[in-house]
Amino acid sequence: MGFVKIWIHLVWTTKRREPVLTKEIRPYIFRHIRENARGKGIFIDHINGYDEHVHCLISLSVGQNIDKVMMLLKGESSNWINKNNLIGKKFEWQKEYFAASVSESGINRVRAYIRNQERHHKKRSYNREWTKIVEKYKFETFVTG
Repeated sequence: MGFVKIWIHLVWTTKRREPVLTKEIRPYIFRHIRENARGKGIFIDHINGYDEHVHCLISLSVGQNIDKVMMLLKGESSNWINKNNLIGKKFEWQKEYFAASVSESGINRVRAYIRNQERHHKKRSYNREWTKIVEKYKFETFVTG
């Protein structure tokens, strides 16, 4: 058996980046995502977010990959949100997501960043933040058919 410790910072948004993750329901959603992840063997170190997005710091295990983890977290949580009618209309996550590796020396900085989402987004919108992430990590946007 291999020993693996790969830290990943994940970010995903609501469909059309609609600000439906209100301050009142976010704790329930994040708690549910964490519990669901635990049941599927996904280790979530930190989870938080704001009105239209979620940040997660996870550690991948042997046999896990980012795409599969994202599918499990987003798919099950959107079903749960809809089943419990938390936002009063059909809920969906955007298909796209952000994932970046985090070095051991950067873990505490990412944890603090995730914990302070509400304060952070009073100063900077998600759209502005996304633009900075794309520039910083030199992501290229591809349009698919």
